[in-house]
Amino acid sequence: MPSSSNQKRKLLYLMRILLERTDADHVMTIQELIAALAEYGIQAERKSVYADLELLREFGLDVESQRSRTIGYYIDAREFELPELKLLVDAVQSSRFITLKKSTELIQKLSSLTSNPQASQLRRQVYVANRPKTINESIYYNIDAIHTAINSGCKISFQYFDYNADKERVYRKDGERYCQSPMALCWDDDKYYLICYSTKYGDFAHYRVDRMSQVAVCDEGAERPDQKKFDVAEHTKQVFGMYSGELVTATLRFDQSLVNAVIDRFGLEVPFRKCGDSFEIGVEVSNSPVFLSWIFRFGEKAEIVAPQSLVDSMRSLLSAQTKKYK
Repeated sequence: MPSSSNQKRKLLYLMRILLERTDADHVMTIQELIAALAEYGIQAERKSVYADLELLREFGLDVESQRSRTIGYYIDAREFELPELKLLVDAVQSSRFITLKKSTELIQKLSSLTSNPQASQLRRQVYVANRPKTINESIYYNIDAIHTAINSGCKISFQYFDYNADKERVYRKDGERYCQSPMALCWDDDKYYLICYSTKYGDFAHYRVDRMSQVAVCDEGAERPDQKKFDVAEHTKQVFGMYSGELVTATLRFDQSLVNAVIDRFGLEVPFRKCGDSFEIGVEVSNSPVFLSWIFRFGEKAEIVAPQSLVDSMRSLLSAQTKKYK
């Protein structure tokens, strides 16, 4: 005999069955729903299942019916549609700062938001994209601690490291802990960065989150500039590629064929000034090897017009590389 406690849970199990096993392409008849409930030790009659389906509709579950030779029931609209889940799964899989282990766990949780048949489509995507991932398993907890510090207005302390040729961690400052005032987290060039403010130097510093270790929230209050004057998006755009370097207002000239590349990098808001078959823009950039290498990738189709300091930096970089390959 089925237990009375199981019978009391009949409505909950029916909802689980519908959520896990049905969608617009996979329906279940009343008889199939009764058989599925029996797997949980619950006896049900057709009349009671009809009444339960109506209760679930009143509760807000989108229970629909589909008629062919028989009538089948299924969950139609969900919190996330399958294309949305596919998009989220691809974002998780392609994010380098999320480890392979965490990616698998996240995708498994996302898969639980749809039916089992549709979830199999999400799981297949895991094996399609074999992209490089970080190996720092603590990054999840680092991000959580950083958000906690930002929201509570506190400083954070952490160790910062690089990898050597043996893929071993080498801690900067001989493992001494950094103590910084966190401003914001930002995503740039497929990497996650923490922007901090240093009152000692009156400037910002940037740290790769996947290279931070033992992140802890301090009791000491954070020291920050006027938050209203700090624009994360603008700051990230200025500090090109998140490498330190003097910020300069540059005039850059591009071939017309590079319009899309320039818009991708600087946005639609940057005004273009046409110059025959070329166009010029004026933007603030970081005088750094990262920016210079971005310009160099376009060869003769891109040119630094001004300032002279940025032109000189490009000449020095090219000269050094030319000597290396003589």
